[in-house]
Amino acid sequence: MKENHNLGKWLAGEMTAIELEAFKKSSEYSTYTKIKDFSGQLTPPSFDIDATYQKVLRSKKGTTVFLLQNNWLWKIAAVFTLFIGIGLLYSNLSSTTQMAEAGARNSFLLPDHSQVVLNSVSELTYKKSNWDNNRECKLLGEAFFKVAKGKTFDIKTTSGTVTVVGTQFNVKSRKNRFEVECYEGKVKVQFDGKMIFLTKGQNIVVQNGKQIDALKLNQSQPNWMNREMKFNSENLVDVVAEIERQYNITVELKTISTDQKFTGILPTDNIDIAMKIISTTYHLEQTKTDKKLILQSNDNKSL
Repeated sequence: MKENHNLGKWLAGEMTAIELEAFKKSSEYSTYTKIKDFSGQLTPPSFDIDATYQKVLRSKKGTTVFLLQNNWLWKIAAVFTLFIGIGLLYSNLSSTTQMAEAGARNSFLLPDHSQVVLNSVSELTYKKSNWDNNRECKLLGEAFFKVAKGKTFDIKTTSGTVTVVGTQFNVKSRKNRFEVECYEGKVKVQFDGKMIFLTKGQNIVVQNGKQIDALKLNQSQPNWMNREMKFNSENLVDVVAEIERQYNITVELKTISTDQKFTGILPTDNIDIAMKIISTTYHLEQTKTDKKLILQSNDNKSL
């Protein structure tokens, strides 16, 4: 892990000036410093070899063994204490990452028993052992959250942050598109220096940093949890990318304008129907190979 590597270089005094400056600004630096200061105080009593040898000559063997054992036991205890401290530090700082691969989903509980379901090719990272002090998740992709009543935490994405308290909502962050749908309760959404609140039945869609019109929510959970993909004025290339994630296949677009918009619903459990809808909508021909699907315009010219 990078955190462990940085700690090792810092303790060994091998960091460059630039690395040290960046390390001092990290959230872990203060904790590392405390442990280092603590370990520096764990110095065993001074050990005078000559004096001890003379004492050995004057003492019985039983007493000698006790003195040597006592001194070495102190050293062992000091080192053991240090290792426990560092071990607890690593435990608190280490992150837990849940992932869903292409064509799959992943359902799990957060430390406060809030439920999370990850859509295909998505991941959520959080600090499990330090959850009470750092109630924050980092999301790549798309996930549905059913938050335990009275619980609050932040979901951070590359496009914005969602803050929740006892609610059900969906967050999608892929490339330059950011979507939040609220199905119960209330969520706070922050993006590009703006802040808005969503209540039950409301949603927001941000494309390239600009808010666009969103479709009305008529269901109690996101479409993808009912084996459907919903698209709202999305580029064809992004629609195809979602098809690839859901079916774990490769789709190649030939002689097609990929910035064409698509609004509609496609199934996630029937690739033939999904591709038929796309082919019919854009007048495309479909060719299958062992490893991928190829789509191209009927007249072999860009639409």
